Amino acid sequence: MGGREANVVLLDENGIRSDGRKVNETRKVTIKAGVLKNANGSAYIEFGGNKILAGVFGPRDVHPKHMSNPDTGILRVRYHMEPFSVGERKKPAPSRREIEISKVIKEALEPAVMLENFPRTAVDVFLEVLQADGGTRCAALDAASVALADAGIPMRDIVCACAAGKAGDALILDVNNEEDQAGQADMPIGYMPNLGKITLLQLDGVLTPDEYKKCIELGLEGCKQVYEIQKNALREKYFSSSDNN
Repeated sequence: MGGREANVVLLDENGIRSDGRKVNETRKVTIKAGVLKNANGSAYIEFGGNKILAGVFGPRDVHPKHMSNPDTGILRVRYHMEPFSVGERKKPAPSRREIEISKVIKEALEPAVMLENFPRTAVDVFLEVLQADGGTRCAALDAASVALADAGIPMRDIVCACAAGKAGDALILDVNNEEDQAGQADMPIGYMPNLGKITLLQLDGVLTPDEYKKCIELGLEGCKQVYEIQKNALREKYFSSSDNN
């Protein structure tokens, strides 16, 4: 999160952002389900400039066996950025940030997945960031949810995610990379609309209590928009495949 000196370029006098969006507009979101033949479930998302692939495997046996839980299944998530996903080549080895985001996404998905139906097994979610453009954890979480549903894993709800934040002294929806670097605050949110439950809420930056509340409301509106796109991606896969049979 950068400082205020760069905020002047993030928002013009008409309240239009550097990429042409209004403050309450998300970037274009496209999701396709069932893109990987060898995975039990998969999804591909383009969220603005982000391009992310999700693959789900399981439920399957846990190795070594002592890592399994006799009462419930376990969810394992690996978020990984390809070396070519960012401007300056990234080292292939997992970074501390990737390990942290893997944990964050796992914890955001766990309330949705009915792991108690699969004791002693594991469900593995692999997330490959092919191109990064700010907001990758939200976009990866969106793709992971669709891939889990595509795999037929029982879920209480799909988790949808979108970030809100502050740049140019204005509250904005769906923070892009430039706004993330030079803006004042970034707040990723994960949400289960049917249950009205927030499963991810982080804040990088500073907001007043009133801004904090409004930022959450703005982010939840973005989540609900993404939720419809997620559901449509699953409908498109399953209705088009049933039409072809």
